[in-house]
Amino acid sequence: MTERTPVAEQPLVLDATATPWADARGRLENPERDRTYWLATVRPDGRPHLVPILGLWLDGAFYFVAGETTRKGKNLAGDPRCVVAASSTALPALDVILEGDARKVTAEATLHRVADAYGSQMDWPLEVRDGGVVGPNAPTAGPPPYAVFELTPTTVCGLAGIAGTEQGVGSAGAFSPTRWRF
Repeated sequence: MTERTPVAEQPLVLDATATPWADARGRLENPERDRTYWLATVRPDGRPHLVPILGLWLDGAFYFVAGETTRKGKNLAGDPRCVVAASSTALPALDVILEGDARKVTAEATLHRVADAYGSQMDWPLEVRDGGVVGPNAPTAGPPPYAVFELTPTTVCGLAGIAGTEQGVGSAGAFSPTRWRF
């Protein structure tokens, strides 16, 4: 997948300047150490489901793994709509929220690229096998084998993180709350 450019960006605070997409993308490409992502999916009865996941931004999309028999795996098989969010503690803080549809990855080349990225970025050795990946058990992913999911965002929101609220919008180095649409 090639890097996408937002078709619209909107500051979420009156009279503020939008944070450049490059700043938010930089945070996604270079996450803070020990960052936790939270995945919200839709259960078959419409109720929300929220779980922590390990994930990474690669070539314009967010990738994560899940056992297909887990609640999140079943939810995504029935309804691909989801949201991924991560808070920030590195100043200036930028919390990021990704909205879109997550699709199961089946292309062998993409599976290898994602498995390699998990190994190099998170020290989680994954092997591509039978249209998915296998590796040491991860409590948030369920038991292996894992399906790889690609979330291509339709909307991304960046909010000044709680860790940086004392900086205030508009102060030097602070991020301005912004919505990017793709």
